[in-house]
Amino acid sequence: MKDNWIPFHRPSIGPEELLAVREVLESRWLTTGPVTQQFEREFAEFVDCKYAVAVNSCTAALHLALDSIGITAGDEVLVPSYTFAATAEVVVYLGARPVLCDSLPGGFNIDPADASSRITPKTRAIIAVHIAGEPCNLEALRQLAERHSIHLIEDAAHALPASYAGRRVGSISELTAFSFYATKTITTGEGGMLTTNDETRARRASMMRLHGISGDAWKRYSNQGSWYYEIVDAGLKANMPDLLAALGLAQLKKAEAFHLRRREIADLYLRRLSRIEELEMPPTGDVNVTHSWHLFILRLRPEMLATGRNDLIHQLKQAGVGTSVHFIPLHLHPYYRERYGYRSGDFPNAEDAFTRCVSLPIYPDMNEADVERVTASVEQFVQKNCRRMSICAS
Repeated sequence: MKDNWIPFHRPSIGPEELLAVREVLESRWLTTGPVTQQFEREFAEFVDCKYAVAVNSCTAALHLALDSIGITAGDEVLVPSYTFAATAEVVVYLGARPVLCDSLPGGFNIDPADASSRITPKTRAIIAVHIAGEPCNLEALRQLAERHSIHLIEDAAHALPASYAGRRVGSISELTAFSFYATKTITTGEGGMLTTNDETRARRASMMRLHGISGDAWKRYSNQGSWYYEIVDAGLKANMPDLLAALGLAQLKKAEAFHLRRREIADLYLRRLSRIEELEMPPTGDVNVTHSWHLFILRLRPEMLATGRNDLIHQLKQAGVGTSVHFIPLHLHPYYRERYGYRSGDFPNAEDAFTRCVSLPIYPDMNEADVERVTASVEQFVQKNCRRMSICAS
């Protein structure tokens, strides 16, 4: 099984990454320094924004984004229920309340109409999550934010390199957070980036990511720095080291090629699987968006099948194919039920997406034979379990 296993994800690492890391190791400067600064500059140029602040996770980037707009105890922040833990927990870190919102009918991203219905005088911000790499309806969310004088923050953990209305995600809204976790479209192992066109917010985030120390705290141990420092606020320990930034620089140079390959694999899946009535393809967005294809989230039509999503996952595993589920909605988790009173049924669109979804492998190192095995395994599952007897028997 191991030699024949198609993992859910495998990072694409080549000699360029090995050389970049080796050069940092040989420099003997491993923590935040000149390589991290170079990564910030090149990333900002790549997404066409003015400032990029490298951190140790997308979670930290979201935390710093909320800090920079002054979120505090008693505030409310609108967050989709259909997202990973980080999007909402950063709101809790600051003593504010995450107000969960439903997904679009038949989709994964936040529903602007549902978000609008949950705005109160305490609402200070909306966090829009681009699930799987499909950009949200940023125009509708921008109008909503402006109408109520609240902030719009993008959780773009899945969305590099995605675009909306001809602009790269990361250059559009006030603040955008990216992830470079091991499974993302480019990786530093662990890491993230906060982008903005606002110099004041960038400076605040840069200071707060390293203990709230004023100035370039990382220079204290270099020949450019001084032993003297001042703590001006209670900051985080969230800086990105040069060792990881070196990986990021090498990966960023390949980001366009990675994206092209992901699109090719997504097209293969769509052509092969969209013919199967029992399956629902992932939303691809309208003509104004470019999908990053970080994930390919397939959904079953359970009324047409004798069994469900969990059995599909099991069968694919038996066939040597790794999968995942994105996501268990937040309102179904014990913490959000017990602390905020959410319960099953509160967000029907998010629950519908969750109960029917499975994420198939999609990464640049997959070849055509891998894609063929995945699609053939899915087809076999449908043929075995479909309720249309004439099709099942064929």
